This record gives sequence, C-alpha cells and structure tokens, in this order.
Amino acid sequence: MSKKLNYNKDALLILDSGAIFYGYGFGAETESVGELCFNTSMTGYQEILTDPSYAGQIINFTFPHIGNVGTNPTDMESDQPSALGLITRNKVTTPSNWRNINPFTEWLKKHNLPGISGIDTRALTHKIREDGARTALISFQKNPNFNLEKISNKISAFPGLMGMELAKTVTCAASTEWSGSKFCFDFEQQKFSKNSKRKRHKVVAIDFGVKHNILRCLETAGCKVILVPAESSAEKILAQNPDGIFLSNGPGDPSATAKYAGSEIRALTESGIPMFGICIGHQLIALALGGSTSKMNKGHRGANHPVKVVETKQIEITSQNHGFVVDDDNLPNCLEVTHRSLFDGSIEGLKHKSLPIFSVQYHPEASPGPHDSRDLFYHFTHLMEERTNLNAKPK
Repeated sequence: MSKKLNYNKDALLILDSGAIFYGYGFGAETESVGELCFNTSMTGYQEILTDPSYAGQIINFTFPHIGNVGTNPTDMESDQPSALGLITRNKVTTPSNWRNINPFTEWLKKHNLPGISGIDTRALTHKIREDGARTALISFQKNPNFNLEKISNKISAFPGLMGMELAKTVTCAASTEWSGSKFCFDFEQQKFSKNSKRKRHKVVAIDFGVKHNILRCLETAGCKVILVPAESSAEKILAQNPDGIFLSNGPGDPSATAKYAGSEIRALTESGIPMFGICIGHQLIALALGGSTSKMNKGHRGANHPVKVVETKQIEITSQNHGFVVDDDNLPNCLEVTHRSLFDGSIEGLKHKSLPIFSVQYHPEASPGPHDSRDLFYHFTHLMEERTNLNAKPK
C-alpha cells in the first residue's frame, strides 16, 4: 500500500508500534531505520550527531530551535556522523552565528542524513518515556509516495541494539598518535589554537568510538595520546609502555563488545597501570571484572543530568548519552560505586578497591554540556604521577 501526502508534507516517521507521524523533510532525501531516542540538550546538535555513541540511533531533539548555529569543522566530535537521522519540532533555523561555515541542512545532505520537522517532539518523547526505546524509520521524499508495507518490513528487519556490536564500525583503523587537539579558542584569530602544554604522560586510548573532545581533555591534562583499535590485544597495548590506559565511549551493547575486549581489559587491569573508562569504557571495566550490564528502558541523553558523588555528597550536572547500565545487583566485590544518578539511582561511577582504576558512565568532557567533572582527567594524571613516583623510589 502506497501513501501520498497532502499539505506539502514530504516526510514520515513510523514506529514499530505502528504509530505514524507526518512532517516536513530536510537534509538528505533518503530513509533511515534505527532505535529512536530523545536528547534534551539545548545546544550542541552538531556535537551530538557526530558522537559515535549514537551509531544505530535516530535522535528526537526536544529543544525546538535546531540549526541556528549552522555547522563548522571544530564542532565535529568524529570525522563523520554516526547517528542515522533526526527529528525536530520546528523547521531548521537559518544560520545566525559568526562561526557558521555551512548551513545545517547542507551539512546533513553532505553526510546523507535525513531529518523530519513539524513533529510534536514532546509527545514523541512522552511516548518513549512510557513505552521505552522503539525502532523507528524516517523517510524523506520530495515527491512523496510512501510504500507503507515495504517500510514496515524494514522496521521489522532491524534487530535492535540489544546484542549489537557497533564499536568495530566506528573505531580507528590502526594505531596512531592523536594530533588534532585544538582546545583553546582564540577569539582574536577566530579559531582554535594548538595546545602548548607539555605532554608528561603517555596514554594508550582504546577507541570504541571516542569523541574528539575527550582526546583534547586528555592532552590538555598533559597526556600524549596513542589511539588503538577496539580489538587491540593487551600484549600490544602493554608493548607501548604506557603510563595510563584509557577506555573510550562508544555505541552498541557493551556485553557484545566484551566478548572480544573483556579478556584483554582484564589482563590490562592486572598490570597495575592506571586505567580510566568513560561510557562504554566504564561498562567494559565492570564486565571484564565479573559484572553485568542491562538495556535501559529509555536511557540517559542530555546535558543536564544531576549526579551525586557518593563520598562527598557533592552534586555535579553532567552530559550523558547511554542506553545500557552496569547492574547494581551483580557488582564485583573488587569495585565500589563512586557516583549515582539523581534521576533514577543508577550507577554513574566506579572505582577499584585496590588498583588505580576508575570509570564514569557520563561524559566529563561534555561537548555539549557543563564542565563540572573535568577534574576527572587530572585525577587520572594524578594516578599516573603516583605510580611513576612509587616506581622511582629506591627499593
């Protein structure tokens, strides 16, 4: 059965529940099917769409004004978007920002990403909150004639993110030194300037889908960063003689990634080298040490999530993007909870009781989001300095 639209509407969004939303297409004239999620951030749509953790997902933006900043190369969190499409309430805004290089709609066309506007994004968010994560399909046709039967078959064929391994699709191809840090913005030159801090610590970062701003933050904290692919062995990583090991963020089901990375991470923990994990890196540490993870009903995605530091009772506002969580009822005895979500009480941070290993579920590098937790990168360098000083002491 085909469906022609009136009222100049040339795009539709269909959920696996059968719900159909009609709207106005923008960006690339194409179709995308994936898991539907919502993001409550009020800024940073380009950073969000280029976060590799969004692989396999369509993003419903709750903030209505998308596109007003345009796009620019420095707001890319990876070389290309990993998200599959986006949904907005209003039509994309014309760029009105001095940093704009390319209008948002043109940027979407370049990266073959479809968008749909004119949707009641609040109602859609409510549906996700009530029903949980759904599979959805966006279709944009300038001369619309949608075949609903074929579209429904495509939705049914999508397997869902549970059990899906996606880190291999976004990881780097080979080991390389990170050299793209441009952290400090020079307003006079209207560009980011090179970070001039001395690199005192050698960190091997396992790339499960790392964001560029994480690498910038590590470098700003004084780290020389060597990126290695997700499937790298512990032997090859330790051969680099690192001062620290970093486990990055990334997409997909962590238990699927742990099937090949878990044993390697466990071997790395036994080395005694300081280790820091973010997002899926946090989950992989827990899995490698005997824990388990679960798919969340709707996940955490936004730049205003309150997290409590268990030891100090301090509250930090954090940026988050995850649909899986470390299970409370199967936490290994060697790990203790350091941070808790104030939204649902879920685990947001862990540390090893005897080894220099810690991790957080949220994103301390933000982009977009607050900088409340940036000190975690310096905590990581402090652990490396402590180990260096300890090894330097005469025995």
